[in-house]
Amino acid sequence: MTDAATSPAPARADRIPLRAAARVTVGRLALDRENPRLAGREGGTTDVDIVARLYRGEDLGELLQSIAANGYLDIEPLIVLAEGERLTVLEGNRRLAAIRLFREPSLVVCIAQRTGLRIALPEISPEHRGTLDSVSAYRVADRGEARSFIGFKHINGAARWNSWAKARFAADWYRAGGASLADIAARIGDRHATVKRMVSAVFVLEQAESDGLFSLADRKSPRLNFSHLYTALSRAAYMQFLGLDASWARFEPSPRPVPEARREELREVLQWLYGSRERDVDPVVQSQNPHVKELGEVLDSAEGLAVLRATGSLSDAVASAGAVERKLREALVKARIEIRTASHNLRGFDGEDESLVGIAEDVSETAQLVVGGMKKKKAEANASRLE
Repeated sequence: MTDAATSPAPARADRIPLRAAARVTVGRLALDRENPRLAGREGGTTDVDIVARLYRGEDLGELLQSIAANGYLDIEPLIVLAEGERLTVLEGNRRLAAIRLFREPSLVVCIAQRTGLRIALPEISPEHRGTLDSVSAYRVADRGEARSFIGFKHINGAARWNSWAKARFAADWYRAGGASLADIAARIGDRHATVKRMVSAVFVLEQAESDGLFSLADRKSPRLNFSHLYTALSRAAYMQFLGLDASWARFEPSPRPVPEARREELREVLQWLYGSRERDVDPVVQSQNPHVKELGEVLDSAEGLAVLRATGSLSDAVASAGAVERKLREALVKARIEIRTASHNLRGFDGEDESLVGIAEDVSETAQLVVGGMKKKKAEANASRLE
């Protein structure tokens, strides 16, 4: 046995060639604890926790079957960052997790003991197991250097992350400085302002978390449907309810976009979207279509909002809100009929009764108020659809 004092020190990871693909042994690779795939999920950040979460949520079982059947297909290098003696895998954590499950039987046992998750590994031949000793890796100087490639691949490319992972990745990139959201969108091929809406929604959520209004860990559903939030925040009714300007998400986002006076409204919206385990409250939004739209209609109706707050029933609140819209439509139709009747009977006015002129002026002023209010809401709705 070699004396530890005389054994050679492991080679530093930064001696791996920079900006070039090289073969590295799997033992030198480390899982990334900042991996966006893990964002919004509960649990620790040990290797056991990370591999278990990747197995549960990222179709790791299919990758294990592929490796067992074909060996590791070393087509695309992992993207790595040198950190001391280890190479942290910025891109390729699923592949590394699958390789380690085959190579480390103790990892499978530890996952079962710690999480209760029992992973049944498929049989792998000695020939295919031999492909798991070393892999190709491409070393970058820092995380920023890898962002454009990773962002394109997982936000608009073939291996897309879920919406929360995409949003956190883009928000962290923006906060790192050196790039505007327009620059980030251009680099990853986003032509629909989706990145802007996502990052703006991240800031709303982080504001609620920092103020103690909402916690991701307290949401009722195990899955974070982040798209519900950034879709909702692009609608005029939600923006008005939360006191957000119609153009709030068009420019570089504010870290605290919701006014202090609307803190309680922010708490309500997030609870309606995601529920609360602590309060045992289910979310009223169960699916993006049609519930996000329906909740917006309720927020725009005093009657519907009162019903939702009192009962927690979105369907009852929508019915109440719909009644208000129906009354508006009926009133406008009746008003149009009556004013046309008055117009057709102008010959009956001889100019003597000034009170009738006053009534007509009041009708005109009221009609202008209605038209102005409706045009304003229409413009806000159009602006939100263009985001």
